[in-house]
Amino acid sequence: MYWFHEFLIWDPDVCDGITKISLPVNNLWMPDIIVYEFVDDDVSQACPYVYVNHTGHIRYDRMLRLVSACNLEIFSFPFDIQNCTFTFGSYMHTIKHVRVKTALPFEQISGNSKRYLEASGEWELVEILGEEGILKFGIDEWDIITFWVVIKRRPILYVVNLLIPSSFLMIIDILSFYLPPHSVDRASFKMTLILGYTVFLLIMNDLLPSTANGTPIIGIYFSVCLALMVISLLETVIITNVLHHNSMKYRDVPRWVQVVVLRYIASLICYRRPEEPPKTELTKKDIGDTWTVHTSHTASSLSANSSSVAVPELVEICADLRAMRSHLNVLQHEEKLQDQWCHVGYILDFLLFRIYLIIITCYALVIISMWCIWMYH
Repeated sequence: MYWFHEFLIWDPDVCDGITKISLPVNNLWMPDIIVYEFVDDDVSQACPYVYVNHTGHIRYDRMLRLVSACNLEIFSFPFDIQNCTFTFGSYMHTIKHVRVKTALPFEQISGNSKRYLEASGEWELVEILGEEGILKFGIDEWDIITFWVVIKRRPILYVVNLLIPSSFLMIIDILSFYLPPHSVDRASFKMTLILGYTVFLLIMNDLLPSTANGTPIIGIYFSVCLALMVISLLETVIITNVLHHNSMKYRDVPRWVQVVVLRYIASLICYRRPEEPPKTELTKKDIGDTWTVHTSHTASSLSANSSSVAVPELVEICADLRAMRSHLNVLQHEEKLQDQWCHVGYILDFLLFRIYLIIITCYALVIISMWCIWMYH
C-alpha cells in the first residue's frame, strides 16, 4: 500500500544522501483501507515498520490473509468456476479526503498473480479482473477498487473418488442382465448392488460441498443412477413373476400376448426362438395302437373267458395305462405352457434390457457432454 505524506519530504544532499528510512507504523498516520467482504478477524502477521521515501511517498508491506464471503455456484461441481469479489476502500474517509487508486494496471496485476501464485491445492487461479468506482451512500461518496478473482476447481480428486466408482457400479448393473432371468441369484445380486450403492452415496456426502443455493448436477447424477438401479430391480421382479408365477399356475398364454409379444416384439428385437429337435410321432401312435389292441384283446378275452381269474387283473392294468397316458398328456401340456411363458419372459427381458441400455447411454452422453463443456469453458 502506497500513500503520500507532504510533511515527510527532505533533501538527500542535506541529509548525507539518505533517500529512504523506516519508521514505526504507530508513529505515522495510515489510511484505513479495509476489505468490505471480510467475515473473519485478520490473523495475519502485521509489519511494525513502514518505508518512507525522501519524496514523501510511504510504502507499507503487509501479508494479508483474506477470509471473505463468496457466493458459490456449485451446479457444475466438480468442474465449477467461481468468481469471488474483493472490494477495497476507506472505512471512514470519504472521497474528499482519501482517493484510492491501483499502483499497477489490472492486466499486469493479473499476470503477476498468475506468474507468482502457484496454487497446489484444490483451486487454480484463472484471472483477476478489476474496476475502480465510487460507492455512494446518501450524500457521501467513497472511492473503492473492486477485484474479481476467478478460480477453477481441480476435478481430478472427485473424478477418481466419485465418478469412476459410480460408473463401475452402473456397468456391473448392466452386466447383471446377462444372468439367467429365471435365476433367483439375479434379483439378490441387484439388491446387493443397490445396497452397496447406497453406502457409496452416504460416503459421498462428505466430499460434496454443502450449500443452500442449489443442488450440484453430480448429486442429481447419483440420484438418477440409483433410480435406474431400482428400475432394473423392478424389471427383474416383473420377469421373474412372468417366468414363475404364471407358468406355475399353468395358465394358457393369452392370445394378445402371443400376437404382441411372441410375434411383433420378437421381430422388433430380432429374437430368434431356439430350434427344438423334431419329435417323432411314432411312439405316440404306437402307444395308441397298443392301447387299442390291448383294449380289444381284453374285451374279447372278457367275453370269451368271463370266468377266468386273469380278467380283473387285465382290466386293472388297462385302467392304470389310461391313467399314465392322461398323466403324460397333462405333463406335456404343462411343459408346453412353461415353454411358452419362458419365451414370453425372455422376449420381455431382452426388450426391457435394450430400453434400459438406451436410456443409460443417452443419460451418460448428456452428462459427459455437459461436463466437457464446463471443463473447457
